[in-house]
Amino acid sequence: MLKEITGIRESSKLLERLSLDQSSGELEAQYQGAKPYPYVTIDNMFDAAMLNRVLAEMSPSEQSKWIYHNTRECDKLGQKSAASLGEAGYELASLMHSAPFLYLLSEITGIWNLLPDPYMHGAGYSIIPSDGKFDVHVDLNADATIGLTRRLVVIVYLNQNWKPEYGGQLELWSQDASRKVCAIEPIFNRTLVMEISDVNYHGIAPVTEPAGRSRYSFMAYYNTAGEILGKDAGVHSSMYAPACYHQKQTASKIARRWLPPAIFDRIRHSR
Repeated sequence: MLKEITGIRESSKLLERLSLDQSSGELEAQYQGAKPYPYVTIDNMFDAAMLNRVLAEMSPSEQSKWIYHNTRECDKLGQKSAASLGEAGYELASLMHSAPFLYLLSEITGIWNLLPDPYMHGAGYSIIPSDGKFDVHVDLNADATIGLTRRLVVIVYLNQNWKPEYGGQLELWSQDASRKVCAIEPIFNRTLVMEISDVNYHGIAPVTEPAGRSRYSFMAYYNTAGEILGKDAGVHSSMYAPACYHQKQTASKIARRWLPPAIFDRIRHSR
């Protein structure tokens, strides 16, 4: 049941759709006290039936809906456009972009006047395929297309019956990117709220699910207007940790990089 949230009317029809067993003050304390930098995880916040519908919409075989990122540092599929959201994805995005949800995020994080990105640049549906990963990096610090500074990312994980040995954990690293501090399991209906900054290094461990399942999530970024924050005070894309953290590429990873997803999956499953 949703507890009292200061400044947000409990009668909000949108927030009635959330399930929180802690107050925003309790979540704020966890967020601010987290190491190596501010973040908090909330389990079972969203309606499970809605998330299952979102998951059902995420078919990697519909290539027109996806951008395939495959480099030495990153192997993942991202949503091409917010216009490609299905009905359930649109429902979830609308909730995550709503004013009551923005107020809730502000009370948890202390960052006010948050603005969502309705175009969902770099957000929305996200898939890390089997053997995929995302090396240690800090996120893009601004959305140059709309001139806003990125401050938060919220990730909703969609992986049913996911076990630690399947990999895909979100790893949070020290400010010099030399040491992993903790790892977050991407289990179904776990929501992560995480601060974005130029020293908040993180990465996604390789997905090793034995049946070849991919790792699914839904993301939203939140911005503020004003000057760019960070040590260099300039706009940058994802910045990776030193090359010593890179993993060697296997033949499978090289094939995945150069073959279309549908062809690669056909070859893999024919073995």
